[in-house]
Amino acid sequence: MLKNLSFQLCSSLRSTARSARPVHLSSSQQWRTISSTPTTSTILRNVAQLHRRPQVFAPSSCTIRYISLGSIFSRSPAVPSPTVVAQITRLEAEANVYPHDVSKQLALFEALQDTKLKSSYELIISRWERMCEFDPNSPLLESPQAFQIYLASLVNTGQQTSVSAAVRRRDSLLASLEQSKASTETATEPATPDTVVESKTSEEQPTSSSDKASPQKPVLTSSQEIAQSVLSGQAASSSRPNPSSNPFLNASSTSSDGGPIQVTIVERKGAWIPRLVRFIALTLVASFFFLIILSVFFENTGFMKNGPRQTQFEPSEGKVVKFSDVHGVDEVKEELQDIVAFLKDPSAFATLGGKLPKGVLLTGPPGTGKTMLARAVAGEAGVPFFFASGSDFEEMFVGVGAKRVRELFAAARKKEPAIIFIDELDAVGGRRSSRDQQYMKQTLNQLLVEMDGFQQTEGVIVMAATNFPESLDPALVRPGRFDRHIAVPLPDIRGRMQILQHHMKNVTTSKDVDSKVLARGTSGFSGADLQNMVNQAAVRAAKEHAKEVNLSHFEWARDRILMGAERKSAAIDEKAKLATAYHEGGHALVALYTEGAVPLHKVTCVPRGHALGYTSFLPENDRFSVSLKEYLASIDYMVLRRFTSGASSDIRKATHTARMMVKQWGFSKLGPIYYDDSADLSPRRKDEIEDEVTKIIKESENRATLLLKSRIEELHRLARALVEHETLDKDEVAKVVKGEPIRNITEVLEAELSSSSDS
Repeated sequence: MLKNLSFQLCSSLRSTARSARPVHLSSSQQWRTISSTPTTSTILRNVAQLHRRPQVFAPSSCTIRYISLGSIFSRSPAVPSPTVVAQITRLEAEANVYPHDVSKQLALFEALQDTKLKSSYELIISRWERMCEFDPNSPLLESPQAFQIYLASLVNTGQQTSVSAAVRRRDSLLASLEQSKASTETATEPATPDTVVESKTSEEQPTSSSDKASPQKPVLTSSQEIAQSVLSGQAASSSRPNPSSNPFLNASSTSSDGGPIQVTIVERKGAWIPRLVRFIALTLVASFFFLIILSVFFENTGFMKNGPRQTQFEPSEGKVVKFSDVHGVDEVKEELQDIVAFLKDPSAFATLGGKLPKGVLLTGPPGTGKTMLARAVAGEAGVPFFFASGSDFEEMFVGVGAKRVRELFAAARKKEPAIIFIDELDAVGGRRSSRDQQYMKQTLNQLLVEMDGFQQTEGVIVMAATNFPESLDPALVRPGRFDRHIAVPLPDIRGRMQILQHHMKNVTTSKDVDSKVLARGTSGFSGADLQNMVNQAAVRAAKEHAKEVNLSHFEWARDRILMGAERKSAAIDEKAKLATAYHEGGHALVALYTEGAVPLHKVTCVPRGHALGYTSFLPENDRFSVSLKEYLASIDYMVLRRFTSGASSDIRKATHTARMMVKQWGFSKLGPIYYDDSADLSPRRKDEIEDEVTKIIKESENRATLLLKSRIEELHRLARALVEHETLDKDEVAKVVKGEPIRNITEVLEAELSSSSDS
């Protein structure tokens, strides 16, 4: 605010000085007119008053400064000290009293120049120009110092172009002053004719001599010399003058009086940096918007059709997949045989009026072979296969998804008969709502339109796969679009045997590897999990330099998938290891002696993943229906009493099973009533459910405790054997329980050494 006030005061001063008009006044009136103009001292006093701070009593030798971020990083305020203001006021008063005293005028000019303020420079210019206008006979006009200060003020205020006019004006005023002085001397002392003739002759002689010496440079006037010194002093940092940039810099050019002035003008140091920054910023902004507009234009007009996007929806190439390569889903393959027959001969169905489905939706857990089934259909029918993922359609630009759907169906129609397979359909075909973005609705709407746009006889079948069929939009899965829904479940024990045998064809296995045993121990595995297990077993055997993959390698791979990698390097003391051995041994004993329990496979106290031990069970077949006795047996071996926090996983599983028995399976006194988790139950009913769950858990715990107390010696033997051998299978557990000897640690080391020497 203070800087704006100073600027306004200076502007008003300059406008006052410029707006003066010539008036015929006496000498005293003229100077009073000059002195009545607001001076810099008056302006500086006003600004200094605005800048005053609350005074603090301090010693006279101390200087109080107010420190702030602005005072540190910005220039000092353009306001002189009170001492300078007082000095300028005094000099101004003296200059006004003695207007023809050159020394006093010079003292005021120099004091104003020392402040280096724009308002001070403008006041110097105003006083000089008013003096030239109203008092052209002032002796101050002949002072070279005063004229130099005036020219410097013009330069400092950015009026370099006015220097030439100021020089010509002073030269003309000085010439007029010389003529007036000469006329006055002639009137007082008349000259004789001879004297006049002699003077004229003497005046003409230098002219003639100067004409003869024409090659000499013209003589500069005093005003031109002063201007040259001022301008050259401002541009002293320039390395070399440029004569063509200014009339004063050209040696051949002359002023109004014929004298050349050589001046060098340069810019302030570092003045190019702001211009460069501004140019770079504007260029970057313009380039950004230009590229956005260009990319939108290319995307919407298809100008770049010859680019990589042209091959996005081309038929997939590679190994041809047949139904013989797909195992564990025999029922699904039978359902897809109709699609293969239609693609091989579409006219055979049309003649009888039959219509095959436009779309086939494959649903099921991940890794069950949905994509491979679609490829097998295309391979069996020998038709092009167009593959697209649900996430491939959307991008950052609105309308791109709908455009790509049109391109996909157009490419398939050109290659008909063909199969379009959309993987992860829920990414593009989810349920619509009012909160969805408009571009998502456009993509789904375009997919619906395309599926309605071709007839059943066109020879284009749309197949899609999803893991979440309940999340799809009802308009997409209705009859007429995806007519047939085929579930692809996890393989059963027979399907797992087929998948294992298929993947073990290229693996060298030992004779002890039984695919049925592996299939029994991999309940819940998908086809991808089984393939991964076979691959990890082969890698494990290769790392051990074994000649073939044996059963232990497959079991290691299965345990790694189920429980994670072994942590043999974990720092576990003997006490904790013994506690884990007792806990896992209790699981094994309860599983051995409880009716309805799943057969035991092996038990280990080696840490795996987040578990300190692991007890594995091996069912005879897949269990599709579980009885009450089997559920209670599974809870019995999970609720063994523990004195540490390591059994949290077992307790959680047992509680979940008991809660499901009460709320959904009807295995309680509450009867066959289904209670949903989100159902709003009364407090009394909730208490009854919790009481039943607690009752089941307590009864199982009591049964397991009684069993272990009755077989405490067997538990001790089994725990010691686990600490010594770490892992025991079912046969070894049976021997330990009976007190029969099994392999000792020496035999284990010898077997390992012999196997390593053979490899």
